[in-house]
Amino acid sequence: MPHQQRVLAIVERGYRGALDKQFFDELYLATELHRQLGGLDILLRGKAVGYALDADPPPPLRIGNLTVDTLTDPRKGLRSLLDAGVGVWVERPALAALHSPRPPLAGIRLAGEGEVAARWGEYRMVFFL
Repeated sequence: MPHQQRVLAIVERGYRGALDKQFFDELYLATELHRQLGGLDILLRGKAVGYALDADPPPPLRIGNLTVDTLTDPRKGLRSLLDAGVGVWVERPALAALHSPRPPLAGIRLAGEGEVAARWGEYRMVFFL
C-alpha cells in the first residue's frame, strides 16, 4: 500500500506500568487504528524499542498475596499487528543502546536514526501513541 494512504504512529515511551495497562495499551489501540484508518505503520523509538525484542512474556506480578497474571505482552501485541499487515519499524541506534543479545521479532524493519522521520511527508497522517 502506498504511504500516502497509510498513517504512521510513533511509540517512544516503553512499558508504563502493569496494573493500569492490563486491559488496554497502545498496541491494542494500534490494532483498531489500523482497521479504522485503512493502514498503519508503527515506528518504535526510545525506550519502546524493547517491545521489538524476541523475548519471553512478562512473568506474573506478585503484590503481597495477590498475583496479577493479566499483564500485557508488547511482543504478543506486535506479532498481532505484524500479522494484520501493520509495518513495524525500529530505530537501529535505540535498539543497539539496549545491548541485548536478543534479536528483533521476525518481520520488524530496522531503520537508521531519522530515516523514517525523513519520510513523514509520505504519510497521510503522523501521530504519537
